Amino acid sequence: MKYIVGTAVVIAILVLLAWKGNLFMGDSKKQKNIVDMVRNNKDIILLDVRTPEEYRERRIPGSILLPNYEVRDGAADVIPDKDAKIVVYCRSGRRSAEAANILKELGYKNVYDLGGINSWPYETISGD
Repeated sequence: MKYIVGTAVVIAILVLLAWKGNLFMGDSKKQKNIVDMVRNNKDIILLDVRTPEEYRERRIPGSILLPNYEVRDGAADVIPDKDAKIVVYCRSGRRSAEAANILKELGYKNVYDLGGINSWPYETISGD
């Protein structure tokens, strides 16, 4: 009986943590607002933090490439204005979250994490 209660408590805690961390549903309202910003606002910098190979394969039109592993050292050269609106994306959302945090640490004030291009339902382009 103690085993069943203990297991149920552990499962309940894991479900709660996953739900609070948006692992099941994501923050769909926030995500929609960022997508709308990308689609309707020409005054943003759309930053793709994937590899050059991934960028050539498929990207959102108007995006610029700054691989995640170069963000800390290269952001100032690519984005000199720390007040610019920056929307960051990658393939699935992990690298964009890391890059967004690094940009904020570097003093960028308007950084938004779009997540992954895998969930981008609109036009993409490929090539150099």
